Amino acid sequence: MLNKNSGYFYSNFTIWMGQKKLFLLLIYFGLNFGSLAQDITSDFDKIDTAYLTPHPEKFNLRLYVSRKYTDIVFNGPERRYRFEPNSGLNLGLGFTYQTFTLNLAAPLGFMNPNRIDDWPSFLDLQSHIYPKNWIIDLFGQFYRGYRLDERFLANSEEEYLREDMRVMLLGVNANYVFNGDRIALSAAYNQSSIQKKSAFSPFIGFEAYGGFMKGDSLFLPSNEDLPINYRQVDYFQFGPNAGFSSTLVFLGGFYLTAVASANLSFGYSAWANDDKFSRWGFAPTYFLRGFLGYNGEKFSINGNYVWKNLNLVKNQGFDQELNTGNFRINLIYKLNPSENFRRKFNKINPVVWIPRLFGNKGES
Repeated sequence: MLNKNSGYFYSNFTIWMGQKKLFLLLIYFGLNFGSLAQDITSDFDKIDTAYLTPHPEKFNLRLYVSRKYTDIVFNGPERRYRFEPNSGLNLGLGFTYQTFTLNLAAPLGFMNPNRIDDWPSFLDLQSHIYPKNWIIDLFGQFYRGYRLDERFLANSEEEYLREDMRVMLLGVNANYVFNGDRIALSAAYNQSSIQKKSAFSPFIGFEAYGGFMKGDSLFLPSNEDLPINYRQVDYFQFGPNAGFSSTLVFLGGFYLTAVASANLSFGYSAWANDDKFSRWGFAPTYFLRGFLGYNGEKFSINGNYVWKNLNLVKNQGFDQELNTGNFRINLIYKLNPSENFRRKFNKINPVVWIPRLFGNKGES
């Protein structure tokens, strides 16, 4: 049988190669495997089965459309400027079985008519880990090339393109869910469980983020006549957070899940143009998630949105934020594999053999 101490670990890896040749357009790779140690586990024996039903024995075949991004927002004295990366929509296939998930996707040309093909590559890493009683998120964004739509500009009717702009964002967010035996984001996110009854839980946690933004010249166009401008920002901030997770189950399988948290970070920002200004201070941030769909024994259809707002510490009139998003629509069909398939897959499933490296042999 499957190891009962397996955690749910879901990761997204997106690499967009901005080249004209077809084989370099995109590699999108998503990977889900079990927890690496006993400290982040999901013990099925301690779940309240009146609220939750885990289904590690189901083979969930997934067709999906997704988009991930990290935007840069500069709040000027009279106008808000929003830089967007040269990303777009991905069409993918994947599966979840024995709490292991693998996703493969690619951007099709007809889905992304406005994407610039010959810009630099980018790498977007997101991991969303949902073991029992925990919500854990890891971020690693490495973007190159940004665009500012003309609707954000006061003195131009053309899109402002900055191929030279680079962004790095590294972050971790960890929350303890008090009623984790009755509510699970694995049911809302990858449908490896079914939420049978509505449930609510508060949670508390901690988060930390750091990185930089830089360009070869000042970020905002000179014809905007701004009193402040910059070409590089370095930042680091951390602090406690608190929030809630709530799932409403209705009409025999439909569900609506909302997760929200707020954070007060203490941190550092350093802004540079001709001079450099650095400051320690506080900045409020927030994290929102929404999930809506139907999750049944045979199939699931759903949409979800994960969105992290990161306000930076204000410094010398500079006011900026980074917004990281992950949007997905899933169509899932659930199969019952044969016993022979289960035994063979169990031998190669990282959910089973990785914990054994840490002394947990589990069951086979």
